[in-house]
Amino acid sequence: MYEEPQRPAPQDHGPLSGFTVGVTAARRADELGALLQRRGACVQHAPALRIVPLADDGELLAATGELIDRAPDIAVATTAIGFRGWIEAADGWGLGEALLGRLREVEVLARGPKVKGAIRAQGLTEEWSPSSESMAEVLDRLLAQGVEGRRIAVQLHGEPLPGFVESLRAAGAEVVPVPVYRWMPPEDIGPVDRLLDATVTRGLDALTFTSAPAAASLLSRAEARGLLPDLLAALHHDVLPACVGPVTALPLQAHGVATVQPERFRLGPLVQLLCQELPGRARTLPIAGHRVEIRGHAVLVGRALRPVPPAGMSLLRALSRRPGWVVARSELLRALPGAGRDEHAVETAMARLRTALGAPGLIQTVVKRGYRLALDPAADAKYADG
Repeated sequence: MYEEPQRPAPQDHGPLSGFTVGVTAARRADELGALLQRRGACVQHAPALRIVPLADDGELLAATGELIDRAPDIAVATTAIGFRGWIEAADGWGLGEALLGRLREVEVLARGPKVKGAIRAQGLTEEWSPSSESMAEVLDRLLAQGVEGRRIAVQLHGEPLPGFVESLRAAGAEVVPVPVYRWMPPEDIGPVDRLLDATVTRGLDALTFTSAPAAASLLSRAEARGLLPDLLAALHHDVLPACVGPVTALPLQAHGVATVQPERFRLGPLVQLLCQELPGRARTLPIAGHRVEIRGHAVLVGRALRPVPPAGMSLLRALSRRPGWVVARSELLRALPGAGRDEHAVETAMARLRTALGAPGLIQTVVKRGYRLALDPAADAKYADG
């Protein structure tokens, strides 16, 4: 698991090299972390929730028995893991064959290709599946067909389906919810708190979400710690929130946070989107004959990736806000986290920064005044307004 940041080998210059990405997923976190690391990212993982199966839950048993005794007209399957879990739980109670027999008699709708595969693996055939993988499209189809007087089983997927069940009931349907599993806070909240701290201190460049409950759980924990305003500020301005799809983004959008989402709601496209977005947000400057790209925890000097300590990155970002201009030591001191009042801390951090960059002359000392980036002369006009 990717609880603490894991940095790729220094020679890895993938599109995400130098960036730190937070992963909140509980399921498939290893897969997502591996995809990110393969492209050079440093990954910090904290499962924002855990899945609690309901195999021993009386509510699921009761719903299953009710559907076996009286078949629904329509069954809506929303997730592959949930559908498989339902059949496995029924098998454990000795009701598996009876449940599958009932489902063969009814119209089965699948939210997307994964759950479609789970349905077919049980020898069933879905009647229809939306190309958008959206529950909204499933609802539109049902309402367009007319549901008054019809009995509809809805496999829930760990979170409320906003307006879905209510809309069906308002249109006259009898809805039987099938709660296959539910989300709970993680047993160990420590990794989540460390992820929150990294986000609000801008130690992350992006934060990924693969389920709405994970987003809601992280927001809830931030609120409990009094960090919600700081978290929202970070996600608004500095840390890129990336969601696997629009349903996942709903809790963040409710707080006014704009997210990026891939066109296809999969982990691969989510990682590809980050490979496009994060390098595009990096600051690139022509300095002392080099193309310098300032990333999250590293700097590309030409084609060489140079890891830089946090204090050094703070100084470099302060200098890059006014490229070519002299920045006073007192201002740089304020940019250093926890540096106190001793300007000698600036000199120490600056020496380490220069060593880390590995290219002489990128940062010039201006005696008795401060430091400046040695912006190439041809670029002076572009940055003359500071």
